[in-house]
Amino acid sequence: RQGIGEPSVYHAVVVIFLEFFAWGLLTTPMLTVLHQTFPQHTFLMNGLIHGVKGLLSFLSAPLIGALSDVWGRKSFLLLTVFFTCAPIPLMKISPWWYFAVISMSGVFAVTFSVIFAYVADITQEHERSTAYGLVSATFAASLVTSPAIGAYLSQAYGDTLVVVLASGVALLDIGFILLAVPESLPEEMRPVSWGAPISWEQADPFASLRKVGQDSTVLLICITVFLSYLPEAGQYSSFFLYLRQVIGFSSETVAAFIGVVGILSILAQTVVLGILMRSIGNKNTILLGLGFQILQLAWYGFGSQPWMMWAAGAVAAMSSITFPAISAMVSRNADPDQQGVVQGMITGIRGLCNGLGPALYGFVFYLFHVELNEMAEVETLGKASKPNMANPTDESSIIPGPPFLFGACSVLLSLLVALFIPEHNLALRSGSHKKHSNGAQTHAHSPQAGGAEGKEPLLEDSSV
Repeated sequence: RQGIGEPSVYHAVVVIFLEFFAWGLLTTPMLTVLHQTFPQHTFLMNGLIHGVKGLLSFLSAPLIGALSDVWGRKSFLLLTVFFTCAPIPLMKISPWWYFAVISMSGVFAVTFSVIFAYVADITQEHERSTAYGLVSATFAASLVTSPAIGAYLSQAYGDTLVVVLASGVALLDIGFILLAVPESLPEEMRPVSWGAPISWEQADPFASLRKVGQDSTVLLICITVFLSYLPEAGQYSSFFLYLRQVIGFSSETVAAFIGVVGILSILAQTVVLGILMRSIGNKNTILLGLGFQILQLAWYGFGSQPWMMWAAGAVAAMSSITFPAISAMVSRNADPDQQGVVQGMITGIRGLCNGLGPALYGFVFYLFHVELNEMAEVETLGKASKPNMANPTDESSIIPGPPFLFGACSVLLSLLVALFIPEHNLALRSGSHKKHSNGAQTHAHSPQAGGAEGKEPLLEDSSV
């Protein structure tokens, strides 16, 4: 094998950490460049850029996953990381090209999909949830420190140094993949030749979504994921911009906010999640997470003071338990040979939200005339700045963040749907799951994962 040692989860963790650490460094410079490039309708353009990137990622993810089944994971890790990080140097060279390439890079911005396939290759079924949790926690950890470091360096030495450092970290990630990451997909698991045909079913991004209606439990879970992740995806694309403009946070405060919420989220997804799953059960943990998300979004929507944002951020950390709990429920309920199919549906729903959410948030900000045209005032006032609105109206003084209230309503609907997800079949499936998982290693990417589609329910019927 090329690379250092045997393939392990730690190889995947390093790749994810370096990629998102590089992007985290650019949090502060990107807000400035975004405003300078699009002084009019900044929130709308931000939403459209991230929306195009998300939709392209959704469309390309199944094809890249299918190709990685043929050509191996390492080459596609290299491809996705390279093109995802390609826009970084362009921030100082040409901002217009920077944002254009960010949008187009969505075609290859599916590192997580390849990483999860890499992890699936080298873990057994019962180990996979823990391994995925480690990868997700690493993603959060990379964003805890990098925005603060980027903000400090930007203030002390200028944005150019930050862009150069981020480019260096991206190159380090590419070098690590080239030299240290071993291939995880055994030769015997691949088709006979590199010219093996890829079926449309494998490359169709909507294929997994069409299977949603085959099982009522899967349908309820997917609707829950869609309604809860849509506002979350929109929030990720615009929230730091919102803190700077509407609430008046300085660059350093935004970085500190990211760090504190990130640390709390890691604790919530590791310590608190395990305690809740054991004490109140899987379904109740999902409902609790959705309840925290509603409170968080409503607080963001009505909050106009910095302390309100900090309090809502603590609530947001608790709401991060929702998706791991949903993934665990799916994993425990699905038959061993259906794991890849059902997890693929959830991933497809999230990918769709990554495209629709930012565009929706940008459009709602545009409708309510929340614009980013006073960045200079925010910069000069710094930490003493007061909340400012582009076009102060009665509505904006009462509801500073209209999209967050739309999001709270969406998550409320998600909570109502989640109430109908059956939980009493968990005990039935757990015994069967353990029986199957003691056997040979199951690969999430294997073609057999979708072999029984249309013939039997994806999740075990509780009446059986």
